[in-house]
Amino acid sequence: MTKLDDIFNKLWIDYTLQNPSAQKVYDLFNSAGEKVLNDHIAFRTFDHPKVNIDILAKPFLKNGYEEKGAYEFETKNLFAKHFELKTKKNAPRVFISQLKTKDFSNFLQKTVNEIVDKAPEKMLQSEDLIYAGNIWGIPSYDIYRKLRKESEYAAWVYVYGFCANHFTVSINALKKYNNIEKVNQFLKDNGFLLNSSGGEIKGTKEELLQQSSIMANHIKVEFKEGKYSIPGCYYEFAQRYTGQNGELYSGFIAKSADKIFESTNYYEKKKIDNH
Repeated sequence: MTKLDDIFNKLWIDYTLQNPSAQKVYDLFNSAGEKVLNDHIAFRTFDHPKVNIDILAKPFLKNGYEEKGAYEFETKNLFAKHFELKTKKNAPRVFISQLKTKDFSNFLQKTVNEIVDKAPEKMLQSEDLIYAGNIWGIPSYDIYRKLRKESEYAAWVYVYGFCANHFTVSINALKKYNNIEKVNQFLKDNGFLLNSSGGEIKGTKEELLQQSSIMANHIKVEFKEGKYSIPGCYYEFAQRYTGQNGELYSGFIAKSADKIFESTNYYEKKKIDNH
């Protein structure tokens, strides 16, 4: 087992422990005779120099990944990069985004600076940062709610810190459920709530990438004010198409990813959300 295998296995274990619906989806596909391959894994962070994209990318770059694309998300004030492994064609892509904190209020900027200052310096410099979770202590529900008014993204990172925000099923690797429409129907038939922001399917065949996702599980989180149920992580599904160059498109579409980000938006927990 390689170092990269170790990294992805640890990320997957932490991700499924926090997000049990992902394991249920994975098991559903397996029980249907499908082999689940991971298209990409995503992380969220702030543009603070101690925790920005370049910091989180270090363990991947050290093990053979290289930067392949950069993306701007104007409505959510985000910047992102994606990375690919040079030596293995089907290796998961790594997508890391960061919040452009200067575009927000003094309150949000002050909160980010304060929590990063609270983080142990040793952890900030460690390659284990990508699965360290919340390293600044028990969050405040009041601060979480205030951050949400400005940025759901900021509120999510404030609570959960550093972990895989989502894994992604490669629809291209599936046989029976070999298109995104079949995948979405399969998920709905099994009681999962799809992210419908911008439509259940984000992107078009002409753009060479279509994506969908289930809404994040509600998780009971311990705040300073008590325990509250809020959205955690989610599972994504991606179908890629061949371009005019004869190669499978490997990048991302900013306007589609913009809607996928909303899979962690706060929503009232309904009976349908029973996974």
